Amino acid sequence: MARAAEAVSLTLGEVTLDGDLVLPRDARGVVAFAHGSGSSRHSPRNRAVAGVLQEAGLGTLLMDLLTAAEERVDMVTAELRFDVPLLGRRVSGAVDWLRDRPDTGGLPVGLFGASTGAAAALVAAAARPERVRAVVSRGGRPDLAGAVLADVRAPVLLVVGGHDQEVLRLNEEAARRLTAPCALRVIPGATHLFEEPGTLEQAADAAREWFLRMGGQP
Repeated sequence: MARAAEAVSLTLGEVTLDGDLVLPRDARGVVAFAHGSGSSRHSPRNRAVAGVLQEAGLGTLLMDLLTAAEERVDMVTAELRFDVPLLGRRVSGAVDWLRDRPDTGGLPVGLFGASTGAAAALVAAAARPERVRAVVSRGGRPDLAGAVLADVRAPVLLVVGGHDQEVLRLNEEAARRLTAPCALRVIPGATHLFEEPGTLEQAADAAREWFLRMGGQP
């Protein structure tokens, strides 16, 4: 499938963040990624999932959630990667950025979050209910979204490794707090990073089907 790839800069308030936007021809929607703690838009696991979505005709936006200066601070303190309100505002800003572009403004938006990025995605979904049509969390910490979980309106898929017992428990608790349609998909044999053979592919396939099923597109 023909795809247009573009390195982009997102100016969100006082910060500018780098991103990679890929739009297949006649894209059916676009999915913005919120990476996990200590990661970036170069995350190989998120890029693998993005490739599966692109093959299905979905655009993808992978972006850094922190500036280069913030990344240097976070490498020492690890404080910003857990600042869910800040990260949620930036994912919300990315949703607005997609709305304002001529080539993506008319497309429905999905959000894919990994680890702490899942909480940021849920915060953004609650803040932009008119724009966000579906959310997928992979090995995520949706519990970190706190009271905002009750405000999410988009359908949510929680994908967790079967051997990631503590995260599975936290996802089960978060699922009970969500009022939006929600499904929990447990990938047998997978640990937190889905490094076991075939497990990341199963997670990517589940995400693809979730995004495509929501009214035919995310």
